[in-house]
Amino acid sequence: MAKGKTLSGEDRILWGKVARTTRPLPGRMEELADFEEPKPEPEKPVQPIPLTMNEIKTLAEAFGAGPPEPLKRPARVHHPLEKPVKRKLAKGHLAIEARIDLHGMIQSEAHGFLLHFLMRAHDRGLRHVLVITGKGTSLGSDGALKRAVPMWFALPEFRMLISSYEPAARNHGGDGALYVRLSKPRGMLP
Repeated sequence: MAKGKTLSGEDRILWGKVARTTRPLPGRMEELADFEEPKPEPEKPVQPIPLTMNEIKTLAEAFGAGPPEPLKRPARVHHPLEKPVKRKLAKGHLAIEARIDLHGMIQSEAHGFLLHFLMRAHDRGLRHVLVITGKGTSLGSDGALKRAVPMWFALPEFRMLISSYEPAARNHGGDGALYVRLSKPRGMLP
């Protein structure tokens, strides 16, 4: 392409799709983003109108704005197990206090069993459990439980029970099992 020539909108989109299939040189991702969408026209700056506090209150009442809502606690996020903890579990230096095998169960059945198991383990003050989902390689499937169990851990009923989880080591089932660290029960000393 000749130097200084600009691409049409369709050509930019097409070039962006082609460029996405390649690996960019370091520091060149910004240039790739320029080709994906046509450049928008710059907007004219809006001049702010100075308002008094009474005018602001009147506008807020007119648009139904009430007092600010109290801040909500962010949803609990599960972090992966620390490497030393996972290594100790894999080598048997840290005990797996309980385990559940979900092989051969349908998702609705497995969900109930897993929730009940984790609630009991949490109530008993257990910290590390093994959840065996299976690899699910029969008949070319990816394993319904292998995919579903980590998604269940984000649900409200599981979220408060679990501190973290990570795929198990090979000797404990590998990709077909998960190490789960349960959160400490409330009121329990560290």
